[in-house]
Parts: sequence; C-alpha cells; structure tokens
Amino acid sequence: MTDWMLSAVPTYGPWLVALVTFLSCVGVPVPASMLMLAAGGFAAAGDLEVWQVAFAALLGAGVGDQTAYWAARKGGAPLVDRIATGAREQLLDRARAQVAARGTLAVFLTRWLISPLAPYANLIAGASRMRWLPFASAAVAGELVWVGVYVGAGYTFGDNLEAATEFAGSIVGFLAAGAIAAALGWWLWHLAKRGE
Repeated sequence: MTDWMLSAVPTYGPWLVALVTFLSCVGVPVPASMLMLAAGGFAAAGDLEVWQVAFAALLGAGVGDQTAYWAARKGGAPLVDRIATGAREQLLDRARAQVAARGTLAVFLTRWLISPLAPYANLIAGASRMRWLPFASAAVAGELVWVGVYVGAGYTFGDNLEAATEFAGSIVGFLAAGAIAAALGWWLWHLAKRGE
C-alpha cells in the first residue's frame, strides 16, 4: 500500500496528502509522515506546489482531529470502550494517561513527538469533554510542527527520502529537547517564585 501511495503522489498530490493525513488522525494506520516527506520532495522537483502540499496536510489533519474529537465527545466513554481492542487498548491507555497528566500539552505533543498516540488523544480529549478551544488550539499548533517538519524535510532533501527521514527525526528530537528544557525552566521558575 505504501508503494502505491508514494507512486500516486505526483498524480493526486494535495488531495492524496489531505486524505491520508485525515485518515491518520482518525486512527487508520497509513504512512502519513512518509507521504508528506515524499510530497515535499515532489514539490522540490517542481511537480507540486509546496504551499498546496502543506495546506492540504494541515487541512486533512485538522479535519481528522476534529472528527475524532467530536465523535468521542458525542459517543463518550462507550464509543472509546468499543474501540479499545487489542493493541488499540494499550494506545488508548497511554493516551488517557498523557491527557490526564498533561491536558492540552499532551494534545500538542502527540501531534508530532509521540504521534502514534495522536488519534487516541483526540478520542480521550473528546470523551473526557476537554474544552474545544484549548483542544483545537493545541492540536493545530502541534499539526503545524508535524507538517512543517515533514513537508519541509521532504522539500529540503528533494529526492533523497532516506536523508529527509533522518533529518525529520533529528528535528523532532531537537524540538523535543527544547520542549523539555522549556518545561524544566518553567518548573524551576515556579519553584523559585514559591520560595520567595
């Protein structure tokens, strides 16, 4: 399936990118990150427009996030329980723990840092009735990072998909280190304020 999708990128371009990122965000196991890398590479070669690829990826991801959130908000815990079978049960448990501990920060981080949890974080946020505006803001911010890193890496490295994959992994690692440093700094600042 991955080979077919990659070969279809020049033909279907942004439409395929939007569809695949949508499916990814509602929990269908599709290679969305790999497809964004490839689409970025095709944009670098002049076969696609990079802004259209990035916009399509953001649109698909945003609609997917909202679809999962609202489905779980309407269906509640019974819907989540029906989905919780096999490996999905473990992912839902991990997403539940992340959302319970970190709230909207978990939504933001699951878009790009711990992305296998993203669709499940959407469901948990909806079922737990997380307020929509904080959820949507965190989801969009996270999707901007995800799309920017993968489409940008594909565009930067053109036809070298292996180098683009390594670069995207390095950028995600760098961003994760920055997020951890910022969180640690924030925590230390609050500790110092309490001590005054």
